Amino acid sequence: MRNFAITALLSLAVMFSIGAQPSATELAIRTVLESQQAAWNRGDIAAFMSGYDASESTLFVGATITRGYQRVLDNYRRRYPTKQKMGQLAFSGLEVHLLEAQHALVIGKWRLDRPADAGGDAGGIFTLLFKKTTAGWKIIVDHTS
Repeated sequence: MRNFAITALLSLAVMFSIGAQPSATELAIRTVLESQQAAWNRGDIAAFMSGYDASESTLFVGATITRGYQRVLDNYRRRYPTKQKMGQLAFSGLEVHLLEAQHALVIGKWRLDRPADAGGDAGGIFTLLFKKTTAGWKIIVDHTS
């Protein structure tokens, strides 16, 4: 009986650890975000934007609503014209929720570490809607505050 109980507990532990493993979708989306963070931290806004769908329907919601990939890119370039103003970006508290096979929701926190003369530190929260495209998982809606 004791061996059965130990076997049952080990089986449950294995089942829960398997269930806790991120899915391939979650890993793919986290890879997009890690690539964006790395691109930002080397001062490469164009590479950072590769995480977004290059579409006129891409939306960025912040203080205002920006429609279209090119306008989002232009706003980033205008707001962060130098590597110093870009600072060092860190994402944390990421939660990836698969909505269906082609869409996922990500919530998390962002933080920029910058010198005071470059705008100082900043941070906030975000909600991202990802869509699976032929080019991989891409952000189609970004709501950042």
